[in-house]
Amino acid sequence: MQGHVLIVDDEPNAARVLSAILTGDGHMVSSVADVPAAERLLKSRDIDVIITDLRMPGKDGMQLFEYAVEHFPDIPVIFLTAYGSVDSAVNAVTRGAFYYFIKPPDYVKLKSMVARAVEQRTLKRQVAELRKQVAERDGAGRLIGTSAGMQKIYDTVEAVKNSMSSVLICGETGTGKELIARSLHYGSVRRDRPFVAVNCAAFPRELMESELFGYEKGAFSGASARRVGRFEAAADGTLFLDEIGELELSLQAKLLRALQEKEIERLGSNRKIKVNIRVVSSTNRDLKREIANGSFREDLYYRLNVVQINVPALRERREDIPLLITEFVREFGLNEGRSLRISDEVMKALVGFPWPGNVRQLRNTIERAVVMARGGEITFKHLPEEIMAGLDEQPLSSEPKTLRELEEEAILQALRECDGNKSRVAKKLGISRKTLYKRLDDLGM
Repeated sequence: MQGHVLIVDDEPNAARVLSAILTGDGHMVSSVADVPAAERLLKSRDIDVIITDLRMPGKDGMQLFEYAVEHFPDIPVIFLTAYGSVDSAVNAVTRGAFYYFIKPPDYVKLKSMVARAVEQRTLKRQVAELRKQVAERDGAGRLIGTSAGMQKIYDTVEAVKNSMSSVLICGETGTGKELIARSLHYGSVRRDRPFVAVNCAAFPRELMESELFGYEKGAFSGASARRVGRFEAAADGTLFLDEIGELELSLQAKLLRALQEKEIERLGSNRKIKVNIRVVSSTNRDLKREIANGSFREDLYYRLNVVQINVPALRERREDIPLLITEFVREFGLNEGRSLRISDEVMKALVGFPWPGNVRQLRNTIERAVVMARGGEITFKHLPEEIMAGLDEQPLSSEPKTLRELEEEAILQALRECDGNKSRVAKKLGISRKTLYKRLDDLGM
């Protein structure tokens, strides 16, 4: 089984020999001379195995191992070490490293261990994907809301879910566009076929084409084995092109041709491969404006935009916020093994917050609050600082406020400043606790 191996070694000859051996075994190999370069590459490439020297100038292999454990825990790490540092390597293995070799290594055994490491990495990916699909089919991550905007989305999804027509999902970042794409797929007759998502903003131009269409061995430097692209991986299923507005013009032309002809060519090949997929795309841009600016092809826009779904921003469907908060508190509470509730004052304040990051920001806020809450209730002190600052900076209305509204604002402000402590709130407002409770009851708080 072939994979992408990262070699980290400050000895050029050793790295060159190992790279040649693994490339000859069919693996794609990237080689760097220090840990900072390795960390940068891990962020930009899909690595299956790390092989690292233990002792290097600056950061050493152990520090790279600790970085990988924290940020990429599923990538197996193999150590190369001299006799004098065997104890360190053994210690790393006890902490989760895949294997270690004493320099110079037994290359036959090393090739065998790399193959096993790649297989382990592949199995972990497959298990994670299966768990994700099961969770999606069981309703985890489902669309939530009863607002008019959400009802319109439900109706559209139900009407077009079994169609092969392309769907364009438009909306601000964080509104849940991918959830809608997944609902279209897992609610359709294609639910047992692949759902393949690709973020068009996540890959540089030179990698994006190979991600979409794949490549043949030898198509470019480092292409040591054939790779299937996202189009082929989504066979008979759904290909989700997230943030399609970020795609460069040259790739837009190739994408349009693939959609029109329903066939692709891998890089380095002139053999045409038929593809039968349903394409769903999303954007947070105004594509008509992009067309006018010359940065998006009009013909591709109409090819993708057979059916359009517009997702409202969270501030435009505030009636859904309590439902979302309740669901997120339940979900993250289960993850933490605790049952929590959110105070009425916090709920009211969060409903009034503008949520520039939309549902994603709300979800992250509730996740943090659940983790931070030590009792059974989420209060203002469990909210992030930026949310609290936003609550304090709500814009004043241009219309004069009623005495009731001013009284309500004063009580909410005092509740925030006193972390919901009623005794301190009453003292701050200069009223008795009994009067405070009566005011809260009268105001529906």
